[in-house]
Amino acid sequence: MEQLIRLEAGLFVKRDERWSRLPQDTSLDTLLALPVDEIRRALERDATPVEAHRDTEVLAPIGSQEVWAAGVTYRRSLVARSEEAVIADPYERVYSAARPELFFKATPSRVRGPGEVVNIRSDSTWDVPEPELAVVCNSRMEVVGYTIGNDISSRSIEGENALYLPQAKVFDGCCALGPAIAVAWDYSPSDRRISLEIRRAGSVLFAGETSTSAMRRPVEELVRYLGRDQSFAYGCVLLTGTGVVPPSDVTLQDGDIVSIAIEGIGVLTNPIRRHLAV
Repeated sequence: MEQLIRLEAGLFVKRDERWSRLPQDTSLDTLLALPVDEIRRALERDATPVEAHRDTEVLAPIGSQEVWAAGVTYRRSLVARSEEAVIADPYERVYSAARPELFFKATPSRVRGPGEVVNIRSDSTWDVPEPELAVVCNSRMEVVGYTIGNDISSRSIEGENALYLPQAKVFDGCCALGPAIAVAWDYSPSDRRISLEIRRAGSVLFAGETSTSAMRRPVEELVRYLGRDQSFAYGCVLLTGTGVVPPSDVTLQDGDIVSIAIEGIGVLTNPIRRHLAV
């Protein structure tokens, strides 16, 4: 399995248990500006073998890329959104519509990496993690690889009014990505298990799982719609929706630990902190 990993020391390629380092002037921005075939050649040609870097801090696999997200791509998400919403009709309609729901999620500064604190809003009463397969695209909207995404969301704000979606989704520390990018030519996203665990005071508060096979829309369709009438000079990241939704009596609190695992990519773990009211 070949993965691209961003560490404090730079970009590294991990093939099974062998590590290689890319040149210092190589970044995710420079890579994702290239066609996917050139990216693949660069990883094979320019990486220099090194000792393993397991003890070095792993950073979020992002440069200057925007993060976007797709909604209501799993039936479980449809049910949850319909239950929380004052008016369920928009969610029911978008699930079966030709055009998917796509929305802006985060700028790079709002994204956190493995082990970093992610936030919940100060003015929300019902907050949940959303474990998602994240697609990493280049400037040509070709799929370069896949990582794990946590789309932290305020269900109380979104449920009050669908027009509040940006406030429910976009705020400082609203998204986590990592720990690695599984490259597209060595990883299939089909039928991959996605699991979520929330721990509080050392005990499991909630655990659940789904599979990417439950997604109604294929990755290619979501990417194609995102690329309509938009350009991303250094690529972008697209979260593909969630199929694991905690019940209404579960809401994130300060000090909770959220772990998301996706088969073949790894585990993304982040502690939770509530924003202080202004």
